[in-house]
Amino acid sequence: MSQLEELRRLVEEACGHPPGSPQRQRLLTQIIRLVAGKLWKENSSYYQDGLQQTWLYFCRNICEGYDPDRGTVITWLNVYLKHRLQDLYLKIQEDQIRKAPSNVLQLSSGDKSEIYDPIENIAAPPDTPPILENVKLWAKCDKSGDLRQTHIQGRPDVNCQVLILKRLPPEVSWRELASEYGLTVSTLSSFYQRQCIPKLRQFAQDEGYL
Repeated sequence: MSQLEELRRLVEEACGHPPGSPQRQRLLTQIIRLVAGKLWKENSSYYQDGLQQTWLYFCRNICEGYDPDRGTVITWLNVYLKHRLQDLYLKIQEDQIRKAPSNVLQLSSGDKSEIYDPIENIAAPPDTPPILENVKLWAKCDKSGDLRQTHIQGRPDVNCQVLILKRLPPEVSWRELASEYGLTVSTLSSFYQRQCIPKLRQFAQDEGYL
């Protein structure tokens, strides 16, 4: 019996016992031991919080919320974990935005591979809609088409709309983007700094964030 088949069997057996019963708890512990080493990992200060939320969700919802026909327990938990990590990341970013000094826009002056989004040092006025959501909505809509039309020469698929959305939290690293598009990190980050950052800055100014 493969490990995936073993997991499926354990889930079925666990759900055959009443919630809170020693039998179910014992089987859930076995599942956790099999799954724990295969969950998404990342080096972040909030990872353990997200993982703890995931295990709580697992214990409370494994019998009602998990559909084995739609994927493995590992896939199901990874989806939940990544969403919780995204929520935690966004909360930290919003807290930093609210605490940051106003009228400051920082761009890297050293390593061009490290580009700072213009929302990082924006002070959000009280009752202002979440800046991150506004930036995401603006980029997705791209009413003028300007973001889509501004692209790396010969690569219309690598444009400001795509890069801005991918660099919003939880951002895709430049290395991953370079691998995805078959371009160098310096080409992507330099284009982003020269073409996309000014558009982000202009949007922030138009919206009164700067």
